[in-house]
Amino acid sequence: MRAALFETARQPLEVREVPDPICPRDGVVVAVEACGVCRSDWHAWNGADPDVTPPHVPGHEFAGIVVDVGPECRRFKKGDRVTAPFIIACGECPDCRGGDPTICAHQFVIGFSAWGAFAQFTAVPHADFNLVLLPEMIGFAEAAAMGCRLTTAFRGIVDRADLRPGEWLSVHGCGGVGLSAIMIAAELGAQILAIDVNDAALELAKSLGATATLNAATSSDVAMEVRAITDGGAHVSIDALGITTTFHNSIRGLRKLGRHVQIGMPLEKHAAPVIPLLETVYSRQISIMGTRGIAASRFPALFGMIKAGRLDPARLVTKRIPLTQAGEAMAALDGFQGVGVTVIDRF
Repeated sequence: MRAALFETARQPLEVREVPDPICPRDGVVVAVEACGVCRSDWHAWNGADPDVTPPHVPGHEFAGIVVDVGPECRRFKKGDRVTAPFIIACGECPDCRGGDPTICAHQFVIGFSAWGAFAQFTAVPHADFNLVLLPEMIGFAEAAAMGCRLTTAFRGIVDRADLRPGEWLSVHGCGGVGLSAIMIAAELGAQILAIDVNDAALELAKSLGATATLNAATSSDVAMEVRAITDGGAHVSIDALGITTTFHNSIRGLRKLGRHVQIGMPLEKHAAPVIPLLETVYSRQISIMGTRGIAASRFPALFGMIKAGRLDPARLVTKRIPLTQAGEAMAALDGFQGVGVTVIDRF
């Protein structure tokens, strides 16, 4: 099969012929029809993710068609249109049995634990527990745009933060996951403040439902401006980037008893920021929570919103590229000037 891989960190991705994946006994092989290019892939390519060992094929936001089925897989067949959460849970550990597969003790992460979906085919283990049938109304590119970004945003603000109608949500970082959060929050009836350094991203955020926008590059104190715009601070705030500055802006911009959700993955120097306990957690009594991925069982809720016309993941897709341009798309993530979601849809 054709795949885009890198031999060492930050080496340009090269499209070459590699062996087809072996079908797991309890899994499937999927012919990839679309795959998102995500900042998490960039972390792996950049050498910042300890789970990744080159040579490596990135890609975890996939959608496609089942072409092979293992003998222990019962729920799926060849020809099924499918997608999956990027965290592939074992389905058997106490966390999975307790309903929390995103913290599975034996999780397999597509595109990190093993080669991913910047390729013509990808293998998915534990398919009965993790694979998701894709409704005909959702195209492959749109499903890839949901990827980890729309799904993670949904879990973060709906399941974790319990965002309510009328509450203020501040979104620090209007990339794919931030824009997804804005689109979902608008349908929940929340007020939304979108924050970014890119005016084009802020314009897209406005079109997706943001009530107000703030360019952090021109602000002397983002957190205080957030408090002013939201009349005391956001009820819920998300750091969609995972860098120390946005983390601090997020927690300081909350109102008393506010809820911070860490969606962006903090790595390297950003992994252990100093938390101002007295000012924020203790005195203002804020809550700090993390979120990562989503369970396969929550996809129907998202599909229901899409079917009802309340969400349109296609609006997130701003660029469609062939596999041969995957390397250029990855390198472009070195900055924060891109807008929306880039999807590979030609393999």
